[in-house]
Amino acid sequence: MPPSLISLLVVIAAYLLGSVSFALIASRLFGLADPRTYGSKNPGATNVLRSGHRGAAIVTLLGDVCKGWLAVFLAKHYATDWGASALTVGLVAVAVFLGHLFPIFLKFKGGKGVATAAGVLLAIDPWLGLATLATWLLIALTLRYSSLAALAAAVAAPIYALLLSLDPVMVFTVGVIAVALIGKHRANLQRLITGNEPKIGARKKPPPSPAPPVQ
Repeated sequence: MPPSLISLLVVIAAYLLGSVSFALIASRLFGLADPRTYGSKNPGATNVLRSGHRGAAIVTLLGDVCKGWLAVFLAKHYATDWGASALTVGLVAVAVFLGHLFPIFLKFKGGKGVATAAGVLLAIDPWLGLATLATWLLIALTLRYSSLAALAAAVAAPIYALLLSLDPVMVFTVGVIAVALIGKHRANLQRLITGNEPKIGARKKPPPSPAPPVQ
């Protein structure tokens, strides 16, 4: 099989894997409402946590991390043996991430990509993933804003990639993912500026009950 065809097939497979929504899978598994119907309406772990079910949020988080990690790990360790280049690994990393952001199974309306990006970075280089994760945790645990933590981690990730002297293709790949992640958080950034961004674990207040009819 020509290397170019192998590259195309693995990139498509990575996108399809990224399109699998573990937020929906976990919600159905635990009998919860569709995460696209409450909170931020985002099919991701942070919004699933707003349901009050930590188990479902953990399953969502682990699933999203693992799909990002698995796609890149397989590309690095197997696709290159079949003739795929290092560029293919970078394309796989971007494809699985974009699959989460714009999943074909959910009419291209996906999550913010933080957990999937973490899995991708861990597979590219464990130290890169751990450093970026530590940045996210530092902001998330101290300030309690998932979106702010994601933005800080996105800015830091390409810097860490450069400091670790990664292959230029991987540095560029990390940069593309960081830019896409920041773009996906534009609305969150606006809410952070106005002070309307909900903190981690916060539930949105239910709409008020309609007033009784006047007799």
